[in-house]
Amino acid sequence: MDCSLIRTLINRYCAGEENWVDNRTIYVGHREPPSGTEAYIPQRYPDNRIVSSKYTFWNFVPKNLFEQFRRIANFYFLIIFLVQLIIDTPTSPVTSGLPLFFVITVTAIKQGYEDWLRHKADNAMNQCPVHFIQHGKLVRKQSRKLRVGDILMVKENETFPCDLIFLSSSRGDGTCFVTTASLDGESSHKTYYAVQDTKAFHNEQDIDALHATIECEQPQPDLYKFVGRINVYHDRNEPIARPLGSENLLLRGATLKNTERIFGVAIYTGMETKMALNYQSKSQKRSAVEKSMNVFLVVYLCILISKALINTTLKYVWQSEPFNDEPWYNQKTDSARKRNLILRAFTDFLAFMVLFNYIIPVSMYVTVEMQKFLGSYFLTWDEEMFDEDTGEGPLVNTSDLNEELGQVEYVFTDKTGTLTENNMEFIECCIEGHVYIPHVICNGQILHDCSGIDMIDSSPGGSGKEREELFFRALCLCHTVQVKEDDNIDGLKKAQLSERSCVYISSSPDEVALVEGIQRLGYTYLRMKDNFMEILNPKNDIERFELLEILSFDSVRRRMSVIVRSVAGDIFLFCKGADSSIFPRVIEGKIDQIRSRVERNAVEGLRTLCVAYKKFTRKEYDSVCKLLQNAKIALHDREKKLAEAYEQIEKDLILLGATAVEDQLQEKAADTIEALQKAGIKVWVLTGDKMETAAATCYACKLFRRNTQLLELTTKKIEEQSLHDVLFDLSKTVLKHSGNLTRDNFSGLSTDMQDYGLIIDGAALSLIMKPREDGSSGNYRERFLEICRNCSAVLCCRMAPLQKAQIVKLIKLSKEHPITLAIGDGANDVSMILEAHVGIGITGKEGRQAARNSDYAIPKFKHLKKMLLVHGHFYYVRISELVQYFFYKNVCFIFPQFLYQFFCGFSQQPLYDTAYLTLYNISFTSLPILLYSLMEQHVSTDMLKREPSLYRDIAKNALLRWRVFIYWTFLGLFDAVVFFFGAYFLFDNTTVTSNGQMFGNWTFGTLVFTVLVFTVTLKLALDTHYWTWINHFVIWGSLLFYIIFSLLWGGIIWPFLSYQRMYYVFMQTLSSGPAWLGIILLITVSLLPDVLKTVLCRQLWPTATERTQIMSRHCRDHNSEFTPLSSLKNPRYRSNDYSNSPDRRSNSHSKKMMFTHWRGNDYSILPSIFGYSNNRCNSSARYCYSGSGLETSV
Repeated sequence: MDCSLIRTLINRYCAGEENWVDNRTIYVGHREPPSGTEAYIPQRYPDNRIVSSKYTFWNFVPKNLFEQFRRIANFYFLIIFLVQLIIDTPTSPVTSGLPLFFVITVTAIKQGYEDWLRHKADNAMNQCPVHFIQHGKLVRKQSRKLRVGDILMVKENETFPCDLIFLSSSRGDGTCFVTTASLDGESSHKTYYAVQDTKAFHNEQDIDALHATIECEQPQPDLYKFVGRINVYHDRNEPIARPLGSENLLLRGATLKNTERIFGVAIYTGMETKMALNYQSKSQKRSAVEKSMNVFLVVYLCILISKALINTTLKYVWQSEPFNDEPWYNQKTDSARKRNLILRAFTDFLAFMVLFNYIIPVSMYVTVEMQKFLGSYFLTWDEEMFDEDTGEGPLVNTSDLNEELGQVEYVFTDKTGTLTENNMEFIECCIEGHVYIPHVICNGQILHDCSGIDMIDSSPGGSGKEREELFFRALCLCHTVQVKEDDNIDGLKKAQLSERSCVYISSSPDEVALVEGIQRLGYTYLRMKDNFMEILNPKNDIERFELLEILSFDSVRRRMSVIVRSVAGDIFLFCKGADSSIFPRVIEGKIDQIRSRVERNAVEGLRTLCVAYKKFTRKEYDSVCKLLQNAKIALHDREKKLAEAYEQIEKDLILLGATAVEDQLQEKAADTIEALQKAGIKVWVLTGDKMETAAATCYACKLFRRNTQLLELTTKKIEEQSLHDVLFDLSKTVLKHSGNLTRDNFSGLSTDMQDYGLIIDGAALSLIMKPREDGSSGNYRERFLEICRNCSAVLCCRMAPLQKAQIVKLIKLSKEHPITLAIGDGANDVSMILEAHVGIGITGKEGRQAARNSDYAIPKFKHLKKMLLVHGHFYYVRISELVQYFFYKNVCFIFPQFLYQFFCGFSQQPLYDTAYLTLYNISFTSLPILLYSLMEQHVSTDMLKREPSLYRDIAKNALLRWRVFIYWTFLGLFDAVVFFFGAYFLFDNTTVTSNGQMFGNWTFGTLVFTVLVFTVTLKLALDTHYWTWINHFVIWGSLLFYIIFSLLWGGIIWPFLSYQRMYYVFMQTLSSGPAWLGIILLITVSLLPDVLKTVLCRQLWPTATERTQIMSRHCRDHNSEFTPLSSLKNPRYRSNDYSNSPDRRSNSHSKKMMFTHWRGNDYSILPSIFGYSNNRCNSSARYCYSGSGLETSV
């Protein structure tokens, strides 16, 4: 037995970190290193085959059956089927085996077909031709035959067949352009860099002569992280070690663009590539409906066992009299008399379990799966949720959570790119206290309503002029922008900038906005050539700077830096980043003036960045270079060592200035949040932005309102008071109104109720989540949750991605266990999207990482309104009715069988024929409920959009509560009693045929079954509000199919049956007038209580939905999409209508005002000649200026 796998696992997980090295060594071109340098240890790696399929031809049947019988209902019916085969049961094994076989077969065919498609796609991918170098020549072979260490050549527009280290390219500077749309959805061209020592190898012979080894980490799924180094050997000298990072790694699935060809060495192949490792499915999420369904199944299983126990006990009680035990016509054999009593009782118990097992609906699982799968198409087909700008509609990555969209209680949303457009526009820059406003330019489009450079304040003199030029150069150099000179690139139009035509491309819209804005101030970034960055100054002179190092941006540092060398030999470090990360590191500059400008711009909702620099001597730069090099070539803890190096380098800076960029609010974002709040959903904004910027955006999108009192739980507050005192004061403030106000009923409409909005930052959250010295953190968390529950909205700013997930988890696991939804558009939102019950990604400008990891994806935030209030509402109502109806119709079906045992001596005699037992759930009653659960609309779509409060009627799993479940169960019991005893008393001791014949037991059972099928089908017809021809066809067609089947089943002597007990039974029943009268009467009596209950409750205790249904018949015209019908007569009502395009701050002629309640004062921000000035108005004033603006109207 090969124990290598076990040994590897033990070494890996038990031996400790120091005994297991998490890296691999690859020999480039399979060439051994020069003798005497290092030992040549050949290693085995998988080939390049991709296997996304689940099954093979040989394991499909056993593996698929194993997976299906892991489902408890399937396993239960398998046990019942085996019991029927083993012991003498009252029903044929076919009655359990056929439905089970049908369910298993349908599921297996569906899964087999899906897997066959995966096999087909795998074969096409594995057999595509690739070119690799062998003995200095290009050789062509299939992709699946590639091995780690092979050197490949990839041509323009070809896809990389495996993960490659980039060695050289046809471009002189050793770069190539790549699109990763198939990996993360980003269509922009990304630049990758060849290894410094190999980029000069441009032909096959040079590459084949390369002696090198690569040491890198073992495969892991993170697309944006890679750590390695390459050792290049020259003759017998010591190898030259070069660091390798993600900028050198070309991923499988990415496509080469605008580069003739590249050479690379395979390091990860097949199922070890990063793309394949990302195939792994996310953790399974289960909806509240599914959990309720499983609980109800357990209840019905207990009812089933109770029925079997009762009947078994009563059977032996009844048989205690000798005549009942052995009547003259059914004498027992000697062996039967000698059988053990306990064994006989157990066998009878199993027989009763088999007889009553149909109370557990095996077909419900299949119907629910079909309903979810088919129902998801209604979302993707919704034309109103299609975005014409991007050409994309909603995507459903999992249909298992459709109904969860109707149960959301908390929405956690990102700000940038989700509430805002992520469409940045450069507004102004502040240099040494002097403010500059350029021409307005956005995405290459010049807006012509602005003049040239507006110099606010006086022009700088002497040293100020030098700082000004350094500031502009810093913004032209400190970025990762690419310049493309094509007429059209990725849908972006060419901008006519100065005399050059350039299109700037970057993964960050902020960087493009800054480079474009600075261009209007006279400094144009031209290109990067041979590692030199070229800029055009206002004198039309081209300045060249050698790019020495890039200190990349990350969400922890919140800044980036570049080290460049000018032609004169001066070495500069330019750094830009968030004010919180720049100000602590500056030692010189006009800090107070710039800080005040930054705070002012943040209050206006602008995104701010600070810019600083420092100058290196040659000696200082050498030490910096050595420090970075040591960190870069480290294989272990490289990120930690780089972070420590960056921290040492980026200090003692000189502050130059700050920039302000506007991120436009998304269309209808405010209306969407308003609708969600009316629906009883609490909206939290989680963002990495600074507090003032995020707060201004929250006012603009109506998360905070004029009467919202803001409460702060920030680092500044905690520095003034202890965390315990701050939490106590906030709790005291929000709870003082809890005696007469119910926060859960907050609708966002009342102007009399005091609303509270909480602002918390990342540092304060860390203190709350941090365990205390005594080991308990629960007290702070509970107090924090209590405050949040009583706030109408919460803003969490300065949040790291992991903290976003912590917030979601904290609310998700609170004692109320609310259903949470997280929505975002960037990679930093993935953690909270995966953590929430429902994750929604926006296909925005920050790539597709969020959309790829989400359960659903939508083009814009505004589509969330219809997704929840309409589709979510319908999904939940439909599937709730489906689940309750399935249990109801099975109670109606099996309870008469239970009652029948009291009249047949508990002999396990079935009431219904085998065919009826088998086809009841499969054919006679399955299609109507499936179509109902797909098409029912108890309220119109327009009404649901107009009345968001209707969402409250279904909140907290309202339609699957125990009260509703018990009502449906008792309704089923009542109907079953009516079926059985109605037929029993109606025809007891009565001749019902013209020739005097009496009905037999099969006629009696057929009569009960006929009433049953018609009653449960007509019950569904009465519950249907939205009739289409499909509903008519399925409902009346099912009844017609039952009649035709019964006529055929009883009208022909079937040769394959060993019995003919149903021959002519159905025809004889229908030939009797009393039978017709009885069927009609029993159906009417069965349906009457439910009809009366519905009518009385609708008149006496109507729900909001029922009131809306009544009022909708009288009111068809509405002023606003969100206007409550009850408020139409209110004279104070005023429409809050907004135009589709929010006013832009850059429009200098717009009349606008921004109202902000901040730290006890009301600020109205009004336009001035050059910009905006802050005017404070007394919050107790009776009247204030009102107008449309960037934020809420007053």
